[in-house]
Amino acid sequence: MLLEVVSEALKLIIFAGLALAGILAILIWRKDRKTKVSCLRFFVQAVATTAFFFIFSYTAQLLIILVVIFALSIFLGRFFCGWLCPFGLYLDLVTAVRKALKIRYWNLPDKVNKFLNKLRYVLLLFFIALPFILERIEPWQWSLAKFLMGPFKPISVLLGPVEPLVVPWESSLKLYGMNLSYPYASIIAFYSGENLAIITISIFIGLTLASSFAVRRFWCRFCPTGVSFAVLNRFKIFQRIPLLRLNKVEEKCTKCGICKRVCPAQVTDVYEEKGGDITTSMCMLCLRCIEMCPYEDCLKLNMAGKTLFRSRNWLEPSKIE
Repeated sequence: MLLEVVSEALKLIIFAGLALAGILAILIWRKDRKTKVSCLRFFVQAVATTAFFFIFSYTAQLLIILVVIFALSIFLGRFFCGWLCPFGLYLDLVTAVRKALKIRYWNLPDKVNKFLNKLRYVLLLFFIALPFILERIEPWQWSLAKFLMGPFKPISVLLGPVEPLVVPWESSLKLYGMNLSYPYASIIAFYSGENLAIITISIFIGLTLASSFAVRRFWCRFCPTGVSFAVLNRFKIFQRIPLLRLNKVEEKCTKCGICKRVCPAQVTDVYEEKGGDITTSMCMLCLRCIEMCPYEDCLKLNMAGKTLFRSRNWLEPSKIE
């Protein structure tokens, strides 16, 4: 027993060491400040996706994972959505393919984008109310405790985005002996049944990938998991808690609109607000706006009052490292 614990601890240490080494390598190797953070984010997303596979392999209760993620969101905002979410990684990879093919993306009208963001709250309320509805329909089969703790019950839809492509459990999709999955695939299979599982999962995969190919981070516009994190920071009692804050210096902003154009989720608050901390619940803290802002110190990412990352004037050749 002790040897097993030591062995697993060594694995975690090696994994953490490799992850840190990769981060340092990117920071040293990537000189172009217009893409350095994007490369770093891709790497962190890949590491997080691998970590979630190991977490699931330890059969951790989904409720515990959800509580931990929610607790982090109180202090870090939607950092999870921008940097740690496996589903976000898959959608960003689709965007990378589109860029490689030099195909332009579609921007949703602002009214449509805002409607989708409000739709997140409706979806969240639906999944919160679902256990009570099921309790009345089939009280012998459903209980609130099972709903909260079960691996494939509706509450797990909030953890759907963290489902890795290869899972350590028996799945409906197999390839060369590997159990394959996709975000929300377990839930779709659970409700559609064995006969229709592959068909419904394939349709869902096709729709999400096609929509994200056309519109950047399309699913993130109305993701119920994202709103569940964001809603915490909408209350005044929580607004002062987040350690990570995106800050804008009004005097240095020329309203060039670059921050609005490069945002994957079409967040306009960074452009529209005069200055100070940007507190919109739509921002995923991907930092693309800071990365591309061409004005020195106009946009900053602060953590507990300390600046971690700031915009640089990359328009002048002398400023490009």
